[in-house]
Amino acid sequence: MAADSSAPSGRRIAVNTAIFSIATGLSRIAGLVREIVASSYFATSGAFSAFTIAFQVPNLVRSLFADAALSAAFVPVFTELLERGQRREAFRLASTLFFLILLVLGAVTALFILAAGAIVPLFTGGAFTSELDELTVGLSRVLFPIVLVLALNGLVVGILNAYDHFTIPALSPLVWNVVIIVLLVAVRPAFDTPDSELYAYAIAVLVATIVQFSMSVPVLRRFDFRFELAFDLSDPRLRQVLRLMLPVTIGLGIINLDVFVNLTLGSLVSEQAPRAIDAAFRIYMLPQGVFSVAIATVLFPAISRLVTRGDLDGVRATMASGLRQIALLLVPAAAFTVVLAEPITRLVYEHGEFGPESTELVSTALFWFSFSLPFSGMNLMLTRTFFALQRPWAPTVISLGSLVVNLAVSLALYKPYGIAGLVIGTVVSTAAMMLAQAWRLRGQLGGSVEGRRTAIAFAAVCVAALLLAVVAWTTWTLVDDVLGRSLIAQIVAMGLAGAAGAVTYAAAVLWLRLPEAHQVRDLLLRRARR
Repeated sequence: MAADSSAPSGRRIAVNTAIFSIATGLSRIAGLVREIVASSYFATSGAFSAFTIAFQVPNLVRSLFADAALSAAFVPVFTELLERGQRREAFRLASTLFFLILLVLGAVTALFILAAGAIVPLFTGGAFTSELDELTVGLSRVLFPIVLVLALNGLVVGILNAYDHFTIPALSPLVWNVVIIVLLVAVRPAFDTPDSELYAYAIAVLVATIVQFSMSVPVLRRFDFRFELAFDLSDPRLRQVLRLMLPVTIGLGIINLDVFVNLTLGSLVSEQAPRAIDAAFRIYMLPQGVFSVAIATVLFPAISRLVTRGDLDGVRATMASGLRQIALLLVPAAAFTVVLAEPITRLVYEHGEFGPESTELVSTALFWFSFSLPFSGMNLMLTRTFFALQRPWAPTVISLGSLVVNLAVSLALYKPYGIAGLVIGTVVSTAAMMLAQAWRLRGQLGGSVEGRRTAIAFAAVCVAALLLAVVAWTTWTLVDDVLGRSLIAQIVAMGLAGAAGAVTYAAAVLWLRLPEAHQVRDLLLRRARR
């Protein structure tokens, strides 16, 4: 079967993935800068924990009903219509969804703002003081409208991804972070108490979200797409999207509940624990966003097209290649953060009000989060494959089982081990979910999913990552002993440790003759020659 008719162009996928990775990497770095600025003002205070939970409430609703769930259900159906030449029907479906979102989530947002005083305290576990509960309620009222904006943005981004446009959707989160940083610094002095200053952060998030949405809409014109005044609830494709969205909503909601479980149970450990866990999660998400999100996002519409064409061999090969690429990139990232969790946390966060005690809390969470990094990345790829197959109930049921595992392990370990016990629950449940999804997909695809080849590659990557960990830790220790702990010294020590570890790892995977490593090398060499 000809490659150009049955499978997405490997070169196009590689270039799109590289563009998306670079843009997402810049966004994640900006996100870390945002966290550094915010942490320098608020450290791991109880008030910042209140903001964290206030932010997680709309994030949870967003994951259930808005951008991620909507895009996962919409893209396969929209792509299928485009592949069959039904362009007008595709546009009408998108327009109907736009106005449906505006109506339904607009009403949900208004109701939440009115009822926040009764709803939000349910998420604090009764462990906050009345003052912190009141602050959480007020912040959540400012932040909740992002649910509506992000839902509309998710629909627009889904349309762009179906046309293989990833640049603006990847760059807009970078702008989002920059806008928040600028507004937080500029607006914070207008508030007169440390707790009320968090309202500057909430306002900045809301404004930045509106800016992010406004960046994506004009790009639709490049593809001659315009929303029309359509509200066709009888459209069978709309019902198809909503049917797909139900299990996707439940599944993604359960995945996000894993993080929310940590934050809620964290409030039972201490007032500082929710913020400490969230701060560690932000560092953890940097390699996750740069690599696995980029690979899964680019491959999702490609796999959807292969499914529409009935090319299951292409689906299996593309998915398995994505899994090995994710392992190649995330296993070494996990090894690096495992051995250097404390100095990474110190370099990123220990400024202003953020002191050694906060560093210890956050680095503990980061150490344990690191073990779930490759499993979480692979889960994203496997889940997107189920969505492309329009078989979303399997990952939904598996996600539910994963949540039960997380709850059981976290409840068993949070009292004796505190923050570490909560994050270990996430690690165990993430690994279990990855194995269950891989096993279930084997049946869905009617044959091998290159499991043996992927397992061998994973083992080889782990050996190379072990070498990276030894070299990185040794390099950092030597440089740290010589230069001390000034900011410049920390940057130099971490930079040299990262460079030495990366060179060691690259040499190891190339020596082990991993095909994915040679593909990355060849791509870089071709780009360098140009």
